[in-house]
Amino acid sequence: MKTFSVKIGSIGDVKNFVNIVGKYDFDIDLISDRYVVDAKSIMGIFSLDLTKPINVQVHSDDTEAIEAELAPYMA
Repeated sequence: MKTFSVKIGSIGDVKNFVNIVGKYDFDIDLISDRYVVDAKSIMGIFSLDLTKPINVQVHSDDTEAIEAELAPYMA
């Protein structure tokens, strides 16, 4: 499992982020304060406070590919 922070600032960013994480078979969660949502859920992401960095928790040991794709969002 790997955790890192991302900043998702616009509606377009949310859509692109969900498209990226949707390609992976393993579970990916977004954690903001006490809330945990599925990173593959657009509605879940919009329920979070997007003005602050959000922690991404990837439930896999092989995270190089997803980290490379999410590099533009890394906080």
